[in-house]
Amino acid sequence: MTAINITVPATTANLGAGFDCIGAALTLYNQFKFTPNESFRISVTGLEAQKVSTDESNLAYQSFVKFYQHRGEQIPAVHIEIGLDVPLARGLGSSATAIVGGLLGANYLAGLPLSSDEIMNLAIALEGHPDNVVPALLGGCRLAASGESWAICDVPWHESIVPVVAIPNFELSTAEARQVLPQQVSRADAIFNTAHLGLLIRALQTGRADWLKVALQDRLHQPYRQGLIHGFETVQTAALEAGALGLVISGAGPTLLALVDKMQAAEVEKAIASAWQSVGVMVDVRSLSLDAQGAKADIT
Repeated sequence: MTAINITVPATTANLGAGFDCIGAALTLYNQFKFTPNESFRISVTGLEAQKVSTDESNLAYQSFVKFYQHRGEQIPAVHIEIGLDVPLARGLGSSATAIVGGLLGANYLAGLPLSSDEIMNLAIALEGHPDNVVPALLGGCRLAASGESWAICDVPWHESIVPVVAIPNFELSTAEARQVLPQQVSRADAIFNTAHLGLLIRALQTGRADWLKVALQDRLHQPYRQGLIHGFETVQTAALEAGALGLVISGAGPTLLALVDKMQAAEVEKAIASAWQSVGVMVDVRSLSLDAQGAKADIT
C-alpha cells in the first residue's frame, strides 16, 4: 500500500502594503499523510489537534475531494493523518496548508495528472486569494497578479532580513478581520500602497534597512485591523525601539511579524515578548527563515 506524505510550510501574507497579493513561506510546517483505505478516516495530532474536525468538513479532505470532482473521477476512500505545528486562526496560513496538502495528496495518489500550475489555480479558487496558497505551494516570497491567468513573480529575499513571528494565545478569524475593512478606499490611499508595495519588493531584494522601514507601512487593511489585536501599539513600539525595521500584521492576524536585521533578532524577540506580556497576553515569539522549497512530497 502506498502512502503519500505532504509537508506544507506556514506562510505570512500581506507584508504591510501587499494586501491579498504577496506572501512568504516560513520554516514552520504541517504534515499530511494520505493512505488508501477501505473507508474514509481522519486522525489529527500535534498543536491544537482537538480543534480540527475529523469528518467530511475537514478542509484538507474537502480539498482532496475537490481535486477528484475537478477531474470528474470517483473519490477514493483514504486515511488522512494530519500533524500540526502551524497554529490555527493566527494569520500563519493554516488553512492554506490544508488546501495545498489536500490537493497535492490527491494529485500524487492519482498519478500526478495535474501540473503545478493547475494545482495552484485550484488552490487559489478554494482559498479565494493567492497570498497564502501560492508561497505554501511554491515556497519563497511570491507576488501574484491576476489577468487571463495568474502571473506569479518570485520576490528575492535578502539573507540579512529575518522574519520574527509573535504568536499570541488568542485567535482571530479571517472572516472577522475582513468585516472591518471598508468597501472603498481613497485615491490617495491607493497611491500610497502602490508606491509602498513597489518599494517593499526592492527593499526585500536589496536588504536596505532605510527602504524597508518605509515600505512596511500600509493604509488598506492594517489601520482597520489593529483594533482587533489587543496590545498592538504597545508591541509595535517595543519592536521598533529594539531595532526592528518594521512590524506588521501577519495575514489577517493576530500574529505579528517583525522584519529584523539578523544581528538584532534576539533583542527584538525579547522586547516583543515582554511588551505583549505586559498587557496580559501570553505569546510565542520565534525567529524563522524563509522556506525556499514550498510543499514537498515523500512516497512511502
